Amino acid sequence: MIRTRRPSGLAAALLAALVATLVAGLMGAAPALAADWPLVKNGNTGAQVTTVQHLLTARGHTTSADGVFGDGTESKVRGFQSANGLSSDGVVGADTWSKLIVTVRKGDSGSAVKAAQTQLNRYGAGLAVDGAFGDGTDAKVRSFQSSHGLDADGIVGPDTWRALVTGSSGGTGGSGGLLSQAQAASLFTSAGITWSSSGNCSDRYNSACTSFEGLRQASADGAVTLKRASNCALNITGGTETGHASGTYSHWNGYKLDFSPTTCLSNYITGTFTYSGTRGDGAALYTAPSGNVYARESSHWDVTFLN
Repeated sequence: MIRTRRPSGLAAALLAALVATLVAGLMGAAPALAADWPLVKNGNTGAQVTTVQHLLTARGHTTSADGVFGDGTESKVRGFQSANGLSSDGVVGADTWSKLIVTVRKGDSGSAVKAAQTQLNRYGAGLAVDGAFGDGTDAKVRSFQSSHGLDADGIVGPDTWRALVTGSSGGTGGSGGLLSQAQAASLFTSAGITWSSSGNCSDRYNSACTSFEGLRQASADGAVTLKRASNCALNITGGTETGHASGTYSHWNGYKLDFSPTTCLSNYITGTFTYSGTRGDGAALYTAPSGNVYARESSHWDVTFLN
């Protein structure tokens, strides 16, 4: 008779611990991947919202692409989720993103291409969001793919969509979602936003300049959304240059932009957002549903883009 040697108490304990570690690692893998996709929901604004809206239209749930996630967009998301066997919670998370994205390539046209162009512009592509996937869009896709370690085939498929939406592979988006002067300037030019400074310059270390070096992607997206939602001419008079007040949510850290206080813009802000008191310096404050704060200083609107 063959006798099977049982492991000692210590060996058995070590084996059990190893198995438990492996199982925990396997069980934790899926949530880690899912967490890469951003959650987009009611109250959000910016390029991620515009992308969702374009993709909803491409999937047959026509939605106005204004970059503002309101009740109308939430209703369309719920309709899409129900039609695709998803939990109808109105929040665009990993499962919804995976069914919402549409593979596009050179020669394609329509709202899914607009969604891809919107995302590429987050990385400074400067494309016209016209829904036509031509040579220009193809070149920007290939450049993005190369810089993000993807196969540069010019096709915006699942892997490229994931890298575009999440920015998880690093590359041209900048560290921590920070933009270069060229990237931000290209994004603003594409959106029809202008900027000016007393020194007619963009040196971050000169207070007479208006610089976008180190501007947060979310702040740039917020400016573009403000332009589209207000339909006002926007001129930026202050960016990330030195000379502004310090602090975590400061100009220098990429959270703030100053805008010329045109009648159109002032009427839009005061008529759309909630008056929330005055700042220590006496500036009237207005807060958007997204949490962004608009402060009316003497010569400009000082906007803090928190989301």
